[in-house]
Amino acid sequence: MEKEPRAAVIGWPVKHSRSPIIHRYWLEHYGIAGSYDRLALRPEEAEGFFRTFISSGLVGANVTIPHKETAFSFCDEVDETARRLGAVNTLVVRDGRLVGSNTDGIGFLGSLDSGAPGWDEIGANAVVLGAGGAARAVVWALLSRGLTVHLFNRTRSRAEALAERFGAEVHVHDFAKVSEILEGASVLVNTTSLGMEGQPPLDIDLAPLPARAVVTDIVYVPLETPLLALARARGLLTVDGLGMLLHQAVPGFELWFARKPEVTPELRRLVLADMGQTEADLGGALT
Repeated sequence: MEKEPRAAVIGWPVKHSRSPIIHRYWLEHYGIAGSYDRLALRPEEAEGFFRTFISSGLVGANVTIPHKETAFSFCDEVDETARRLGAVNTLVVRDGRLVGSNTDGIGFLGSLDSGAPGWDEIGANAVVLGAGGAARAVVWALLSRGLTVHLFNRTRSRAEALAERFGAEVHVHDFAKVSEILEGASVLVNTTSLGMEGQPPLDIDLAPLPARAVVTDIVYVPLETPLLALARARGLLTVDGLGMLLHQAVPGFELWFARKPEVTPELRRLVLADMGQTEADLGGALT
């Protein structure tokens, strides 16, 4: 009898991950025999684990902080997006080879397309705050839709290193110029941890943003960050970080379980419930 496919999310820590809720929902919804679990992997054990991933019994996995770059280095093959980003978030065992991809950018685009249809036709300039691994994926996604990216990070050298990956369409600025650049922006994206539960708020004046601009935050705990609350109070269209989590999961599930799943309001409500929230708590304003 053929074994049921097993997948997992791998990180350290990983107990907070909502990925099992998402994938288990799809497994049950589509009547697919399989499993999806959390796998807590200490950083000092990561190289040994990914080196022998094929013998782990998993058909694939999602990879989260802090292992995305380590997993990348042990893949036999990676897709073009992962190669450009230097990191993977999705693994699959294919013909005895470990194949890696990066769906963070796809998840970001799916979230914006769903929450703010036509967002990429409003204007040509996007402002991205932060220069970490998530920012790489967001910058890639924005460039793929033809926008010019203006990048801000407290440590300018990190932003410059990120910009070098992508070329002339990414411009690095000092934080002192945020207001000036916001005046011509159609999209503002926060990829930093500022505003996340337990972190300081993101202190930024949104007054210069045009009235049609879209503001999004990849943080989803809390779902409505101080940045999104401020943007909503100004009447700006906001997109929370949960959509990115949901949409980035789609390609992996299809790879492991041979069925392309849908991101539905029911799934979103299920994850919100696990976070102790409902759409009503958010005034129905967030997508």
